[in-house]
Amino acid sequence: SEDALAAMDAVQELIGNGAALAVCTPGYGCMAESLFKMCVGNGLGVKLDDVDADALFAPVYGSFLVELADDAQLPAATDNLDVVVLGTTTEDYRFIAAGEELDMAALQEAWEGAIESVYPYRQEGEAVKQVTVDNRLPLTYNGTIARPRVIIPVFPGTNCEYDSARAFEQAGAVADTLVINNLTPSAVAESTKALVEAIKNSQIIMLPGGFSGGDEPDGSAKFITAFFRAPEVTEAVRDLLFNRDGLMLGICNGFQALVKLGLVPYGDIRPMDDECPTLTFNTIGRHQSRLVRTRVASNLSPWLSQCEPGDIHTVAISHGEGRFVCSPELQHQLEVTGRIATQYVDEAGQPSMDWDVNPNGSVMAIEGITSPDGRVLGKMGHVERRGDGLYKNVPGNKFMPLFESGVKYFTD
Repeated sequence: SEDALAAMDAVQELIGNGAALAVCTPGYGCMAESLFKMCVGNGLGVKLDDVDADALFAPVYGSFLVELADDAQLPAATDNLDVVVLGTTTEDYRFIAAGEELDMAALQEAWEGAIESVYPYRQEGEAVKQVTVDNRLPLTYNGTIARPRVIIPVFPGTNCEYDSARAFEQAGAVADTLVINNLTPSAVAESTKALVEAIKNSQIIMLPGGFSGGDEPDGSAKFITAFFRAPEVTEAVRDLLFNRDGLMLGICNGFQALVKLGLVPYGDIRPMDDECPTLTFNTIGRHQSRLVRTRVASNLSPWLSQCEPGDIHTVAISHGEGRFVCSPELQHQLEVTGRIATQYVDEAGQPSMDWDVNPNGSVMAIEGITSPDGRVLGKMGHVERRGDGLYKNVPGNKFMPLFESGVKYFTD
C-alpha cells in the first residue's frame, strides 16, 4: 500500500541521516518481543508512556519500532502516517511499562538459558597469558609494485571469495578468483595448471573461508590441502614465498588449510606428523557464528604492519572447527618467536578460555598465527566481512587494516 511504502521511505531516510539509532519490525511476538530484543541487543532499558499490556501483545505487522536520536527530526514522509511516541530508552537495564518494572537481566537470563541443559552456550574458563611481541621488524619487499596481484582459488564449498576480493580491491590490489573444477580428472589437471600460472603472475595467494568439500570425511580443508600438495602447486607456492618474497593469507577455512599444509606455523608445505598443530572441533560442540574481540599480539608479520600489538578489533566468526591445538613445547615456541599473531580477548583485552571470549576453546586463546618470517598469516576471524552499515550498534573497532597492510608491503 501507499502507507507501507511511505513508512519504508521514512525509515530509510531516518537511517540514512543517522537519526535512527535502532530499528525493528515487530513479528509474531508483537511489540513486547521487539522492544525486549532491542533492549538486549543494545544493553539498554526502556520506559514506556501510557502503553497498556494488551497493546504490547497486539499484532502490529507492517509497522516499525524506531529508536531516535535526541535531536532527530521526523521526515516529511511521516506527515500522513500514524506515528506514536512510545517512551524513552534508559541506562537502567529495566523494562518499565503498564505499571510494572521488570529486571532486564533476569528476563535475558530466562530467555537465553531456557534450553541450556541440551544446548550449552557458556562455560567459564581461566584467563590465559596475554602475549605481546613488539620487538620485531616486519619484512620489507625489495622494490615496489603499484598494484600487487592477488589470486584467490575458489574450491567447492568456498563462500567468501567475493568479500575477500572486494577487500583487496579496496586496499589497492588487483584480485582475481579462479574456480577449481573437480568434476573430472582432466578438469582437475586443467585447474592445477591454471592455478600454477596464476600464482606465477601474482604476489599474494589468498585462501578464503567456506567449507571446502563439505569438510568431510576427514575434517576441514582436506580438499584444499590435497590440491596444494600437488607437486607443481607446491613448487609454485615455494617460488612465490622463497624466491619472490610474496605473501600468503588464509582466513577460516583457508586458515585450516594453511595449518594442515604446514605453511603456518612452519613456513613451508611439509608432511604432517604427531608433533604438528591442528584446528579441530569447537569445544562447545557446534558451529559458532557471532562477533568476537581479537587482540594483536605481535608485530612480526607484514600483514599486521598497520596494527600495533595491543590493538583490539571486533571481528565476525563462522566455524565449527576453529579450535587451535598444539603441544606445550610448540606453544612456547610460537609465543617467544612472535608467531602468535592474535588472541581472543574480553572487553578489557584479557585472553581467556571462557566460551564467551574464546568461541572455540583454542589453546592460549590463539586466533591467528604466522610463519617464522611472518609472510604467511592464518586466522579464523572474517576480517573481510566489513562494509558501511554493518554492525551499527556493536561497540569496538570493526576495521582491521589487514588487507591494507598486505598491499602496502608491495607499494611502499
